Parts: sequence; structure tokens; C-alpha cells
Amino acid sequence: MEVIAKARYIRMSPRKVRLLAGLIRGMDAVRAEAQLGFSAKAAARPVLKLLRSAIANAEHNHKLDRGGLFVKTITVDGGPVLKRWRARAHGRAAPIKKRTSHINIVLAEREGESVSGLKAALVGKKVEKAVESKGVKSKKPAKPAGKAKTKTARPAKVGGKATKSKR
Repeated sequence: MEVIAKARYIRMSPRKVRLLAGLIRGMDAVRAEAQLGFSAKAAARPVLKLLRSAIANAEHNHKLDRGGLFVKTITVDGGPVLKRWRARAHGRAAPIKKRTSHINIVLAEREGESVSGLKAALVGKKVEKAVESKGVKSKKPAKPAGKAKTKTARPAKVGGKATKSKR
């Protein structure tokens, strides 16, 4: 079962909204909601609102469990552009384009999964902790404990040329 939600005429550039759309594409709905909730981008608010609307549509209209939903597709298209003018030097004018976005999201149910979203997130965290406790090495090697760096004296510059100071 697919659930569709649309947000039209969002007063934000499609290029900025597409950054977040790419971030949550293919993700579980609950995990995507958490990801957007912690995002510092301004475009996260309308995308999060739309995602929550789609989840509510799935639960209320189609009686689906939020834990089994994932973001099947999310597209961000350009809407109408508001054209304004900014005054410039010598009586000229420069155009300002205030862009709008149309966001479409499609949620689908994962086949064979009926685990609630919160439980799935907790299981994922437990797996990550287990991997860390088993001693799996990270990609970055630890810095070796060595001597502290000391600054060396550099020759003083006089007249743009390096010369040794006579003290």
C-alpha cells in the first residue's frame, strides 16, 4: 500500500529542499522523522511536517503501522517564481528570483516487517553498541602518544627578505 502526501508552493528554493530529500530517501519513516528533527537546515521544517502528515494519513486512512513504513520516493520540483527587483548603482535594477517548491512524498509498507518503529530503532542502537563493544576498529587510527610540538625560531623579515637577526 502506498501513501502519498504533497506540499505545494513552499517558499523555499528547491535546491535547498533537495538536500534533505536526498538525505531521507529510502529511509524508514520513524528514522527519517528523527533525522529531520535534528537537522539544522531550515528546509527540515516543511519536509518534516509533510512526512508527519504522510505518516498520519497512513495510520488513519489506511490503518498501517508506522513501524513498517519507509520513504519510497520523495521529489522536489520547482514551483512558480516570484520576480522582484533590487536597486543598483547608476539607476540600474538587478533581478531577484524568489523560488518556490512543490514536495511530493510516497510512503510504502516494507514487505514482511511488522516491528514497531521505536522498537526497530532501539534494536538498531543495540546492534551498534554491540559492534563497538566487540572491539571493531574504527576507520581513523588513534593518534600515537608522542612529543609535544615545539615552535622553532624563524629568521626575522627585514624589507621583505629573510635575514638572521643579530642579537
